[in-house]
Amino acid sequence: MFKSLLGVFGRNLAMDLGTANTLLYTRSRGIVINEPSVVAVDADRNKVLAVGREAKNFLGRTPRRIRAVRPMKDGVIADFDITREMIAYFIRKAIRGVRLFKPSIVICVPSGITQVEKRAVIDSGMLAGAREVLLVEEPMAAAIGADLPIHEPLGNLVLDIGGGTSEVAVITMSAVAYSESVRVAGDAMDHAVQRYMRDVFKLGIGETTAEKVKMLIGSAMPIPDAPQIEVYGKDLVSGAPRVVRVSEGHIREALRDPVNAILNGVFKALEKTPPELAGDIYRNGMLLAGGGALLKGLDQRIARETRLRVIVDNDPLTTVLRGTGKTLDNQKFYKDVYIN
Repeated sequence: MFKSLLGVFGRNLAMDLGTANTLLYTRSRGIVINEPSVVAVDADRNKVLAVGREAKNFLGRTPRRIRAVRPMKDGVIADFDITREMIAYFIRKAIRGVRLFKPSIVICVPSGITQVEKRAVIDSGMLAGAREVLLVEEPMAAAIGADLPIHEPLGNLVLDIGGGTSEVAVITMSAVAYSESVRVAGDAMDHAVQRYMRDVFKLGIGETTAEKVKMLIGSAMPIPDAPQIEVYGKDLVSGAPRVVRVSEGHIREALRDPVNAILNGVFKALEKTPPELAGDIYRNGMLLAGGGALLKGLDQRIARETRLRVIVDNDPLTTVLRGTGKTLDNQKFYKDVYIN
């Protein structure tokens, strides 16, 4: 009964602590935070200046004393102190007004996370003001968010492509039967676009520009009549500002290696899947979630290579958080999915 009261008054939270974006959910208000996982810090005074969307605008545009950093790398904590500050900021923003009790938080993590990395996530949440921190694996959360029958003795294949990692998992009976965590995802695609622009066009561009280019004309399959776009950056020979026009074919070539790495992760997972579960997967298909699911033609490419039916979630950016939120709302029903 006491824990139930804490759940009511503590305004418990579900959190998708991602490399690219952090999302928070509360039972009463739904998704309350969806902001970049970026923190702007004044290095001279060791003070946080901005967090989230405002801090992302600082990337590549700060003076020497200000650093705009992304404290999450490959889906796990790279800078403990700044991550704690970021979590605390988002908790305060999500829970407005007077807090009678500290909140309980459910946080989703990559399936390939180590024990040390798990402890870092839990400690960050506790130091940021949580009463307790529960962990759930991202593919499991994605499956729950997409309403897959995870409790049944059936094989469900999930591919969740986030900012830092791509998680492939076979799920059955509320557990992960096999998982493959590939530390190649949205960020790696952005870096691949940066390298391509540097090597082919001798043009230096920032991460934000590379991400915009990927979102506008990035693809995994040829797209007929795709427009060309202008990309602004710095000429690496003269040092002067310059603009070049690039096509969908250029960016598809730039993304070839990261897309192939993700496909290899899918094939490894399928190779390790027991025959009965493989039969279920062939009948039911694969769920595609995460921001990377929005890459044009990726579902078609995976379907062509694997000969599986690929279902893209209706809102792939929030699939994981929706599933994490469901476990928060009904912890007794989903008690078997927590990993700590």
